[in-house]
Amino acid sequence: MWYIFIGSLLLTGFVNSAKAQQDFLRKAQGKFSGMSMSGGGSDSIGHRTGLEDSITIHFRFLDTSRLQNFDSVLYDFSKRINVPWYHVNLGNLGTASRSLLFEPKMKAGWDHGFHAFDIYNLTVQDARFYNTTRPYAELNYLLGSKSEQLIRLMHTQNLKPNWNMAFEYRLINAPGFFQNQNTNHNNYRFTSWYQSKNKRYQNFIVIVGNKLQSGENGGIKADGNYLDSAGGAYDERSNIPTKLGPDQPGSRNFFSSNIPTGTNYTNATYMLRQQYDLGQKDSLVVNDTTTIPLFYPRLRLEHTIALSTYHYRFHDNYSDTNYYDSLYAIPLRKNRDTFFNREHWRELVNDFSIYTFPDAKNAGQFLKLGASLQTLKGEFIDSVYLKDSSFTKDYYNFFVHGEYRNRTRNKKWDIEALGNFYVNGNNAGDYNAYISLQRLISRQIGYLQVGFQNTNRTPSYVYNPNSSFYLDSAASPIDLKKENTSILFGSFVQPKLRLKLTGKYYVVTNYTYYTNYMHVEQATTLFNVLQVSAEKIFRIGGSWNWKTWVVLQQRIGDGPVNLPLLTTRNQVGYDGTLGFKNLRISFGAEMRYFTSYKAPQYSPLIGQYFYQNETTVKLARPDLSAYLHFRIKSFSAYVRAENLNALNPSQGGFTKNNVPTIDYPYPGMQIRVGIFWSFVN
Repeated sequence: MWYIFIGSLLLTGFVNSAKAQQDFLRKAQGKFSGMSMSGGGSDSIGHRTGLEDSITIHFRFLDTSRLQNFDSVLYDFSKRINVPWYHVNLGNLGTASRSLLFEPKMKAGWDHGFHAFDIYNLTVQDARFYNTTRPYAELNYLLGSKSEQLIRLMHTQNLKPNWNMAFEYRLINAPGFFQNQNTNHNNYRFTSWYQSKNKRYQNFIVIVGNKLQSGENGGIKADGNYLDSAGGAYDERSNIPTKLGPDQPGSRNFFSSNIPTGTNYTNATYMLRQQYDLGQKDSLVVNDTTTIPLFYPRLRLEHTIALSTYHYRFHDNYSDTNYYDSLYAIPLRKNRDTFFNREHWRELVNDFSIYTFPDAKNAGQFLKLGASLQTLKGEFIDSVYLKDSSFTKDYYNFFVHGEYRNRTRNKKWDIEALGNFYVNGNNAGDYNAYISLQRLISRQIGYLQVGFQNTNRTPSYVYNPNSSFYLDSAASPIDLKKENTSILFGSFVQPKLRLKLTGKYYVVTNYTYYTNYMHVEQATTLFNVLQVSAEKIFRIGGSWNWKTWVVLQQRIGDGPVNLPLLTTRNQVGYDGTLGFKNLRISFGAEMRYFTSYKAPQYSPLIGQYFYQNETTVKLARPDLSAYLHFRIKSFSAYVRAENLNALNPSQGGFTKNNVPTIDYPYPGMQIRVGIFWSFVN
């Protein structure tokens, strides 16, 4: 009954936090200080009470021992909602998303292939393990137009000085502007980090679950000029007919998760990692009565076990027989009004690794060698016409892996090299190799990083004829070869100039893709992609700044990938205090734009974007927003008016919608107000 324990812990933390706020109001002499901006863009959380107690809080990720502080950047709203600025969706927060940048899959081994909703998942990889001297909690609430809501709760505290627990919950509920695009996502994550008093043993526990529900409308119908109708019924965008789903607007009920036509993806991971160190003991004498024990590891034994489940479903309670027959060659019976498809996976990974630390006093330098056994079980529908008929497949993989990291003690060199190789099993022959070198040239010049990565991987299982979502029954399955992708990359960072330059050069062979709503194909020729990006903050005058992000991309060779030549985001505004001691404020205008190109289309039944080379997608105007972000001590607020570019003076409304994906327009003007509050007990 672990969830009862987690719920009790979370409730206790928030009750204590609320009591602390009441005590604060009663104490006129109490002082409360929150996050403050520093030159490095991050700071720690501070809390002052009448007893002059304070908090120190840091966190680390699972695969690094480096402690980090909270990011205090105020101007970047995309980080608050965890949606990268260079992503586009199907017109509503929570719908299937894709990147405007070339980002091929670089993970060797088994992969299910369902990634259109990845940005809405909480994962083990981005789980934070905290260490804090006081209980700490965050409450985030975002309210947008058409009843869009985002709620996030987080609480962490050290139960003992050497044992921390944290719980996080997030809800995204967005009915959307158009029919049948409502979303309802629920995510939770629990972490525990324990270290023995003698510093020899530590364990990490992560429990994470995601339930993603998204309506699928197939895009707006193309039998009329619905977007440009002047002063008619279609100025209310929920009246525009769509290709899938019932002919009715979505529910605005906050508690409703009823999605008559759409995807339902759920996944969960339960992970335990244990480490035991052998090495030398030491101690630090603070005074005559206090001695802090120290321990320097020389050899570490590590065991990790992780159980993951993945459930992928598509259902349509209002099936349009013409839609299914024309696009998917699925001749549904006329008296059949529902369509259902599903695929379930269970994955169990056992890993044993050994670390060696050449320098006893530098935990940032180590060599790691390990081996893993992965077992997989998939359950598939035998036929889309017989939803109760299913079969299972069992697979296994045995792979070895190694890693070397060295962050030198003078912090001038940062070396990272890692790789894995699949020795036996379903993905035998897959491998991944990565190396990166970073050097602090000087404080005046900045940082330089260069690296290389090569991945040889079996195409994702969704391309396998056994998959429930392999719907191309008209053609014989092709014999897919392993995809091979190489990346040569480099970056240069100059903090004083607030400049970052990045370059990537991709070499791709056997690229696997969809050519239409369901047909699988694999490129037979090698092609390259050159990607160059720049981030820069220009000081206009005083506290006024121009922030720009620019990405240039060019495909070289005949490959099934179309990319915008230019993708850019720009902010022009004020970043300062307006003369107030505790105020941090950022306001101005924000613009995003990409050049016209033949953008991918979306296939709802399989949840995949596919390559098309006929229709050019062009923005009517750059996406334009006005923003006001401010922070007062531990309280932050975000007020935004987005999609101002949709203003149509001739009609007196915001009906000039951009359409970044064919048949999937973005909404008109959208107002968002977000409150992000942190509490210290």
